[in-house]
Amino acid sequence: MANGQTGTKRQDWVSQGGQYEVRVVTIPPSTSRNDARQMLTEQAEYGRWELARTRLFAGGGRKVWLRRKIIRVRSTLSLPDDD
Repeated sequence: MANGQTGTKRQDWVSQGGQYEVRVVTIPPSTSRNDARQMLTEQAEYGRWELARTRLFAGGGRKVWLRRKIIRVRSTLSLPDDD
């Protein structure tokens, strides 16, 4: 973001109605790092989620925020004019 282009693109995207869908996943302390990594990798591959934030608690539990862009689809169907 040194040249300021990234911030501008994000502002344009948000001004056009861009939003994120967020999913919060709580991972218990008994889950190994490899299992947690595999689960998050599958979410990213098949659900198109990206990692937004991770929080590690003192007891070993983890809380993970995943996000993905909400894509709005506009209809390309044109209706005939009633003239």
